[in-house]
Amino acid sequence: MTDIRRIWFGSMSKTLREAPLTTPNARKGLREGVHWRGVSAEVHLGYRKGKRVGRWLVRWRLPDGRYKQDGLGAADDGLAADGVETLNFEQAKSKAARYVEQERQKQQDAGKAPIPTVREVVEAYAAGRKARAMKQEGARPDDAKGRLSQHVLSHPVAAKRLDVLTDEDLADWREGLGAELAVSTVRRIVNDFRAALNGLPARTLKRLPATYPMTVKLGLKVGEAEPAAARDGAALPDADIRRIIDAAKAVDKAEEWNGDLFLMVLVLAATGARFSQVSRMLVGDVQPVQSRLMVPTSRKGRGQKRSTHIATRVGADVIESLRPSIAGRRSADPLLERWRHRQEKAKPGARPEWVRDSRGPWKSPTEITRPWAAIIEKAGLPVDTVPYALRHSSIVRCLRAALPVRLVAQLHDTSDKMIERHYASAIVNALDDLTAAAVVPLVDAERGTVVSLRG
Repeated sequence: MTDIRRIWFGSMSKTLREAPLTTPNARKGLREGVHWRGVSAEVHLGYRKGKRVGRWLVRWRLPDGRYKQDGLGAADDGLAADGVETLNFEQAKSKAARYVEQERQKQQDAGKAPIPTVREVVEAYAAGRKARAMKQEGARPDDAKGRLSQHVLSHPVAAKRLDVLTDEDLADWREGLGAELAVSTVRRIVNDFRAALNGLPARTLKRLPATYPMTVKLGLKVGEAEPAAARDGAALPDADIRRIIDAAKAVDKAEEWNGDLFLMVLVLAATGARFSQVSRMLVGDVQPVQSRLMVPTSRKGRGQKRSTHIATRVGADVIESLRPSIAGRRSADPLLERWRHRQEKAKPGARPEWVRDSRGPWKSPTEITRPWAAIIEKAGLPVDTVPYALRHSSIVRCLRAALPVRLVAQLHDTSDKMIERHYASAIVNALDDLTAAAVVPLVDAERGTVVSLRG
C-alpha cells in the first residue's frame, strides 16, 4: 500500500503519493515517468523510470515556496550499486540529504567569501606556525611548511574545497604517502595536516557541512601505533659522558670557541634538558648557593604549564665551570652565548675571511652539529652518537638511582607515560635492585636447616 502525505507547494497543498522505491523488484511494477518519496518535510527523493534503467532525482523547497530539482545518479536496476555512479535506495536517500544541505549552504554563502580550499587552510596554518616560532625567542625553526608543501600541497587533494572534501579524498592522500617514510614521519605529517583542517575560525566552520569534523577524523585516521622505541639503549655510561665533556673542552680550545661550546655540552649533560630549553637559560637561572640550575620549561605539549622553570640540582664542578659566565653580568642576560661571524671582503686574488662580529645566544640545534662530530671523534665514540644521548643518559641515570618515575619525568619536563614507554628496561632494573634489597636469607647455609621466623 502506498503512503499518502500532504505537502505544500507555495500556498496550495498537494498530496504526495509515496511510491515503492526501496528495491529493484518494487520499482519494476511502476509505470514510466517520475515517482517520489519523502526524505523530509521539504526534501523528496525521486525515481525516473525509463525503458531500461531508472535514475534518481532530488527536489527541495526554496525559501519562496517553489521547488528545485536535480539528478543524483543511476538506480541499481540492472547494475550493482557502487555508491558513486550507481546508487541503491539508501545511498540515494543519503546523497539527496547531503546534496540539499550543500545547495542550501551555497545559497546562504552567496555574496560571502568563497569556502577555502585545502591549499589555503594548509598555507595559513604553516604561516601561523612560522609566525609563532619567530616570536618565541630561542625556539627552533618550524619545518611544518616544508613537510606540508612536499606531502600535501603537491597532491590533488590540495585543490579540494572544504565543503566538498570527503573522507575518501583524505584516505587516498594518506595511502599515497611514500612507503619509504618512517612511521613517526607519517604520523607527524598527518598530525600537521589534521591540525590545519581542524584549526578553522568559527565563521568558516559554521558554513561547512555538519559532518566535516567526522570527515577529517575518519579520513586521517592513522593505522596501528608505532611500537614504543626503547631509548634507554641510547643512554651512555657515566664514563662516556665524562669523555664527551673532556673532548668538548679540547675541541673548544682547538677551534677557539672561548669556552662557549664546552659550556653548552656541559649544561646539556648536567641537566638532561633539551637544547631549546638550555639555550633560553639566563644568568639569573644559575643559583650557586643551592648548586641548582633553573631550566626553562619546554614549549612542547598542549595547554598552559603551571611552572616556568624546573629546579635541577647539579654538581659543584658544574657551578664552578659556569662562574666566569655569570660574573659581573645582569640576571636577564643570556647564560650561554657564542660568537657570530661575518665575511670580510677579500683583496684581489685572496680568499675571503670570516671574522668575529658579535656575541649572542645559541639559536638552533644545528649550530652544534659540526662541532659535535669532532667531539664524538675525539672521544672515540660511535659516529651515530647524537647530542640527545646526553638527555637519555640523564634520565636513565636518575632511574637507576631509584628516583620515582614521576620525579624523573618532572625533572626532565616530560610525562610519566613517556618515561614508562621509552625507558622500560631501566625502570625494571631499578625496581629489581630495590626488591633485591628486601630479600633476606631464609635458610641457614652452614647447617642446612630452616631458620625459625618470629610469629
